[in-house]
Amino acid sequence: QVQLVDSGGGSVPPGGTLTLSCAATGTIPIKTMGWSRHAPGKQRELVAHITTDGKADYGDSVKGRFAISRDNARRTVYLQMNSLNPEDTAVYYCNVVGGTSELAIAVYWGEGTQVTVSS
Repeated sequence: QVQLVDSGGGSVPPGGTLTLSCAATGTIPIKTMGWSRHAPGKQRELVAHITTDGKADYGDSVKGRFAISRDNARRTVYLQMNSLNPEDTAVYYCNVVGGTSELAIAVYWGEGTQVTVSS
Protein backbone atom coordinates (compact mmCIF):
# COMPACT_ATOMS: atom_id res chain seq x y z
CA GLN A 1 0.00 0.00 0.00
CA VAL A 2 1.06 3.58 -0.67
CA GLN A 3 -0.22 6.73 1.00
CA LEU A 4 0.55 10.20 -0.29
CA VAL A 5 0.97 13.30 1.85
CA ASP A 6 0.93 16.45 -0.26
CA SER A 7 1.70 19.82 1.25
CA GLY A 8 3.12 23.26 0.60
CA GLY A 9 0.07 25.10 -0.63
CA GLY A 10 -0.84 28.56 0.51
CA SER A 11 -1.77 32.07 -0.56
CA VAL A 12 0.62 34.25 -2.54
CA PRO A 13 0.35 37.44 -4.59
CA PRO A 14 0.69 37.34 -8.39
CA GLY A 15 4.27 36.76 -9.41
CA GLY A 16 5.03 34.83 -6.26
CA THR A 17 6.55 31.41 -5.78
CA LEU A 18 5.45 28.27 -3.97
CA THR A 19 6.95 24.82 -3.71
CA LEU A 20 4.75 21.78 -3.21
CA SER A 21 5.94 18.48 -1.79
CA CYS A 22 4.46 15.01 -1.83
CA ALA A 23 5.89 12.11 0.15
CA ALA A 24 4.89 8.53 -0.62
CA THR A 25 4.81 6.39 2.49
CA GLY A 26 4.88 2.63 2.47
CA THR A 27 7.21 0.15 0.84
CA ILE A 28 5.66 -0.59 -2.55
CA PRO A 29 7.98 0.61 -5.32
CA ILE A 30 6.92 3.88 -6.87
CA LYS A 31 7.33 4.84 -10.48
CA THR A 32 6.05 7.95 -12.24
CA MET A 33 5.08 10.80 -9.91
CA GLY A 34 3.21 13.95 -10.78
CA TRP A 35 0.74 16.69 -10.06
CA SER A 36 -2.70 17.56 -11.33
CA ARG A 37 -4.94 20.45 -10.38
CA HIS A 38 -8.62 21.23 -10.25
CA ALA A 39 -10.42 24.52 -9.81
CA PRO A 40 -14.19 24.91 -9.33
CA GLY A 41 -15.95 25.19 -12.66
CA LYS A 42 -12.94 23.93 -14.59
CA GLN A 43 -11.84 20.50 -15.68
CA ARG A 44 -9.00 18.77 -13.94
CA GLU A 45 -5.74 19.18 -15.82
CA LEU A 46 -2.28 17.72 -15.78
CA VAL A 47 0.33 20.01 -14.29
CA ALA A 48 3.47 17.90 -14.56
CA HIS A 49 4.82 14.41 -14.13
CA ILE A 50 8.26 12.90 -13.88
CA THR A 51 9.55 9.39 -14.47
CA THR A 52 11.89 7.41 -12.25
CA ASP A 53 14.88 8.46 -14.35
CA GLY A 54 13.99 12.14 -14.19
CA LYS A 55 12.23 12.75 -17.50
CA ALA A 56 9.61 15.45 -17.00
CA ASP A 57 6.58 16.62 -18.91
CA TYR A 58 4.41 19.68 -18.31
CA GLY A 59 1.00 20.94 -19.16
CA ASP A 60 0.99 23.73 -21.70
CA SER A 61 -0.30 26.29 -19.23
CA VAL A 62 2.66 25.89 -16.86
CA LYS A 63 5.58 25.29 -19.22
CA GLY A 64 8.46 27.61 -18.49
CA ARG A 65 7.11 28.54 -15.06
CA PHE A 66 6.90 25.30 -13.06
CA ALA A 67 9.62 22.75 -12.39
CA ILE A 68 9.04 19.22 -11.16
CA SER A 69 11.72 17.15 -9.45
CA ARG A 70 11.99 14.06 -7.29
CA ASP A 71 14.12 12.52 -4.59
CA ASN A 72 13.90 8.77 -4.95
CA ALA A 73 15.62 8.09 -1.63
CA ARG A 74 12.97 10.14 0.15
CA ARG A 75 10.18 8.88 -2.11
CA THR A 76 9.18 12.50 -2.59
CA VAL A 77 8.19 14.63 -5.56
CA TYR A 78 8.39 18.42 -5.62
CA LEU A 79 6.78 21.11 -7.72
CA GLN A 80 8.40 24.54 -7.77
CA MET A 81 5.91 27.07 -9.05
CA ASN A 82 7.28 30.40 -10.23
CA SER A 83 5.58 33.48 -11.65
CA LEU A 84 2.24 32.41 -10.26
CA ASN A 85 -0.86 34.10 -11.59
CA PRO A 86 -4.51 33.98 -10.49
CA GLU A 87 -5.26 31.35 -13.13
CA ASP A 88 -3.05 28.96 -11.17
CA THR A 89 -5.47 29.01 -8.25
CA ALA A 90 -6.65 25.45 -7.68
CA VAL A 91 -6.38 22.42 -5.49
CA TYR A 92 -3.22 20.59 -6.46
CA TYR A 93 -3.24 16.80 -6.21
CA CYS A 94 -0.20 14.60 -6.06
CA ASN A 95 -0.41 11.30 -7.91
CA VAL A 96 1.97 8.38 -7.98
CA VAL A 97 2.16 5.17 -9.96
CA GLY A 98 3.27 2.27 -7.79
CA GLY A 99 3.56 -1.47 -8.03
CA THR A 100 5.74 -4.49 -7.62
CA SER A 101 5.98 -5.19 -11.34
CA GLU A 102 5.03 -3.73 -14.69
CA LEU A 103 1.93 -5.94 -14.66
CA ALA A 104 0.81 -5.07 -11.13
CA ILE A 105 0.56 -1.31 -10.75
CA ALA A 106 -1.89 1.16 -9.30
CA VAL A 107 -2.34 4.91 -9.23
CA TYR A 108 -2.43 6.65 -5.86
CA TRP A 109 -3.72 10.12 -5.11
CA GLY A 110 -3.07 12.63 -2.39
CA GLU A 111 -5.83 14.57 -0.67
CA GLY A 112 -4.80 17.83 -2.31
CA THR A 113 -3.32 21.12 -1.20
CA GLN A 114 -4.87 24.51 -1.92
CA VAL A 115 -2.95 27.11 -3.89
CA THR A 116 -4.46 30.58 -4.03
CA VAL A 117 -2.95 33.42 -6.04
CA SER A 118 -4.51 36.83 -5.48
CA SER A 119 -3.52 40.43 -4.96
